[in-house]
Amino acid sequence: MAEFWQKYGKTPFEAILQVLPKGYTNTFLSETLSINHNVVLEVEILNFRFSNPARILCYCAKFDCELELIIFHPKPYHKSQFKPNTTLIVSGKLQKYGISLSLIQPKILKTTNTIVLNFGAIAGKELVFRTFGKSVELESLKIFYPNVPLEILESLVCIYHPDFTFLKEFSANGGFFGQYLDALKFIEIYEHMRLLRGKKRYVKALKALNSDINAWIESLPFALTYGQRGAIKEIQDSLKGEFATRRVIVGDVGCGKTIVILASVLIAYPNKSVLMAPTSVLAKQLFEEAKKFLPKTLEIGLLTQSSKVGDIKACDFLIGTHALLYQDLSDRVLVMVDEQHRFGTAQRSALEKMFAKDSKRAHILQFSATPIPRTQAMIASNFVDFSFIKDTPFKKNITTQIIHQNDFKDLLAHIRAEIQKDNQIIIVYPLVEESENFNYTALKEGEEFWFKNFENVYSTHGKDKNKEQVLEEFRKKGKILLATTVIEVGISLPHLSTIVIVGAERLGLATLHQLRGRVSRNGLKGYCFLFTKQKATKRLEAFAKTQNGFEIAQLDLEYRNSGDLLSGENQSGKQFHWVDLSQDEKIITAAKESLELAL
Repeated sequence: MAEFWQKYGKTPFEAILQVLPKGYTNTFLSETLSINHNVVLEVEILNFRFSNPARILCYCAKFDCELELIIFHPKPYHKSQFKPNTTLIVSGKLQKYGISLSLIQPKILKTTNTIVLNFGAIAGKELVFRTFGKSVELESLKIFYPNVPLEILESLVCIYHPDFTFLKEFSANGGFFGQYLDALKFIEIYEHMRLLRGKKRYVKALKALNSDINAWIESLPFALTYGQRGAIKEIQDSLKGEFATRRVIVGDVGCGKTIVILASVLIAYPNKSVLMAPTSVLAKQLFEEAKKFLPKTLEIGLLTQSSKVGDIKACDFLIGTHALLYQDLSDRVLVMVDEQHRFGTAQRSALEKMFAKDSKRAHILQFSATPIPRTQAMIASNFVDFSFIKDTPFKKNITTQIIHQNDFKDLLAHIRAEIQKDNQIIIVYPLVEESENFNYTALKEGEEFWFKNFENVYSTHGKDKNKEQVLEEFRKKGKILLATTVIEVGISLPHLSTIVIVGAERLGLATLHQLRGRVSRNGLKGYCFLFTKQKATKRLEAFAKTQNGFEIAQLDLEYRNSGDLLSGENQSGKQFHWVDLSQDEKIITAAKESLELAL
């Protein structure tokens, strides 16, 4: 076994995943004639009639009966295989027509009294793979995997050394089943996490960071939440180490991660830090928050495509957009990325390389307001460190309601009432322009109604060059904002009480949660209306029942089988062959525990 897995995989588990039987052939002679089942019989060939189908009359001594072998689309070589007066072992599906027995598409077996593993391998590999199958033994697996549960190893061995019970169930289930399927899931996720751990790089930090921030925390005009304090403590522990940290701070919408960002800046001070945000609006918003809460002794800078505030080189804390990628910021020892999944892999990689020198690297903190499911966090934690902020400074009071066409009159009444309270409303459209294949009103179609019937209405979308200016103006004096999902992330609107999402069933639950998270930012009573033309809306009904982002992430995983939300490289689609992230949390937990014991 050792010689084989070293050739086909770095570990036995990796080799097993590459060389799994596709099926099995039972070559034991049948004890009964089971109609409509595969049987194995020893027969004497009596007569061969070449036609289409070919009909071969033979005699089975064991059951003292004649039967006909039937071959559809026969080839000339079949004549030499089924010569009269020869005795052969054949297998095939047994059928009965009246009193006559037939064996359909018979195969001549060269091996008998065993269960043959079929790999469907390329030419010349089948025999090699069968040899590997014979070498998969419990004792050798136990030596290599002493911390893996014994039942997992026993199930893997049975896959390569099956008995009749296994074979019967394999056939009935159309493939691997029960404990054997669980074993394959276990080794698939075990190997995936093992490889992730191999990618977890331990690089010396440019500098250990450990400034005391207790006095600053006590000086804040509000108390930090339990989640904020926990995240700050974990960041402190990471930054003071000799190795550069790579930590992802995941919080629900409105969890107050801005204060965690500012705390990180002070932990690094008097060393310099930098933060990259996905939009100018968010960068400016963070800049204003930093000026408000950080000590006045810190010099804070802002750099976007359209704005530059402060001395970019000299400032202690620089906030910007991707414009930062074109600056020399090599003296920064702490690099932070907000809404990190909004940036492409190339942008994040370029940012990292900017802050690496002499085989050392800056500390990297990535912040995300997109909660990820427990299972994905469990897996991804083999690659990066995580901090989770699961509570919020303000208890969100949002009523989520599914509405239809006949609810429009009531919706208008609600909007007018909220405007009277000096609150703001956002209406999110699924498309900018009208489409023949789309049965919802588009943004440009809807504008006429809202502009005609309401005052201080603003409109923007992703391709609007002035979208950031529109958002700024709406924030200051607007009443209704018509937009696409461009407002999904970042913008803080303290007076926003209501969001209406048109064609809500077309969006993922994570996106819906981000949109809903724009309202009730400061404890204001909030409303989220999900407009749909669908009658059956189980997914939306489930969404409406919870405001917990982590629970919604789990729901989203179940409905969409989401991929790698952490990296942003694979937003949806199946990531594993055997493992189902929405159903196999227990198996993933067991694999993670075994892997940790092995290290």
